[in-house]
Amino acid sequence: MTFNDLGIKPELEKALAKVNITIPMPVQSEAIPKLLSGNINAYVGSETGSGKTLAYLLPILNKLDISGDSLQIIIVAPTHELVLQIHQQIVDLSQNSGLGFRSLALIGSVSINRQKEKLKKKPHIVVGSPGRLLELIKIKKLKVHHTEILVMDEMDRLLDGAMAESIQALIHTLPRDIFQIFVSAASGKKALEKANEMAPDLEKVSAFQKQVSANITHLYFEVEDRKKSDLLRKIIHATGSERVIVFTHLIDSAEILTKKLKYHHIEAVEIHRDCSKKERQIAMSSFKSGKAQVLVSSDASARGLDIEGVTHVINLDPPSQGFAYVHRVGRTGRAGAQGTAITLINKAEVRLIQLYQKSLKVKIKKANLKDGKIILTEVIENLSKKCQTYLTESRS
Repeated sequence: MTFNDLGIKPELEKALAKVNITIPMPVQSEAIPKLLSGNINAYVGSETGSGKTLAYLLPILNKLDISGDSLQIIIVAPTHELVLQIHQQIVDLSQNSGLGFRSLALIGSVSINRQKEKLKKKPHIVVGSPGRLLELIKIKKLKVHHTEILVMDEMDRLLDGAMAESIQALIHTLPRDIFQIFVSAASGKKALEKANEMAPDLEKVSAFQKQVSANITHLYFEVEDRKKSDLLRKIIHATGSERVIVFTHLIDSAEILTKKLKYHHIEAVEIHRDCSKKERQIAMSSFKSGKAQVLVSSDASARGLDIEGVTHVINLDPPSQGFAYVHRVGRTGRAGAQGTAITLINKAEVRLIQLYQKSLKVKIKKANLKDGKIILTEVIENLSKKCQTYLTESRS
């Protein structure tokens, strides 16, 4: 099946082919026809890295009235990184298709006066953080009278905690008959229940194939906490990977670890919630371009990272819950590519490996470093047993 078979314009299909996307992912095959069938309220649920963004972008761009000057689509996302990634994907589709639809990213910590000027170009689509969108609507610089579709990406996070109030206030400023698309990587019932409360007659697209991609190999190393950073450095050398994401719990850990890696001539950058917008952009640009081999991220920045070619994800600190493990390791093994997830644990944290295996139905194998190479512990044990058997037989 092709994108054209699903009803996508040839121009958009051509744009996808330019970036080597020719076959729809399962969530796209299911969502696109439904979203093209008419203006509907919809819930799109699927794993991280499964193609959810294109699953909703393609049908709404397919129906976009490019001849008009009004704002037709608002996409809301919880992090600056995700806003910019979605916006860039729209820009790429616009340029590669030649259709010329206009998109604008609106996030906080950027000059609001500059954003006011850019709004004069009358974008068809805006992608933004809830706070900045609401602010521009209140001062009547973002005109939403003719907006037809509201997309909430990572809706489980948008509708939880401090952002929930801003989202509710934003919805009250929009036309009553606006159609809402809720997008989530959370496989539990909570996200769907929240969407059902907000939008009547919800069309559901739930394409959760597995909680964790089958393309990912899972390993763990047992090590004392004080030796984790040294082991991490050796693992990075052993993998030979040019694109590694390392996750830590704390901001301080991210900063210290980045300095240690640089000291040992491993080019690393960091992102966490205390980074300024400019610092985040510089770090992401350096990592995506290949200038930096390692991206160190705190948990607060884990959601929304969408980077091609990540071959290894390393958990310096193991997440305490299975769903957090899924979100972290889902940064690798995307779009059919192979990936490796490595978790460093101390003796007391072995229970977490057992938790992941049981709740996520994955096999996580214990590994060691030997002569600068990663070797499975079971392989070493089998070799040891064979040697012992050989020695015993030789003596007899």
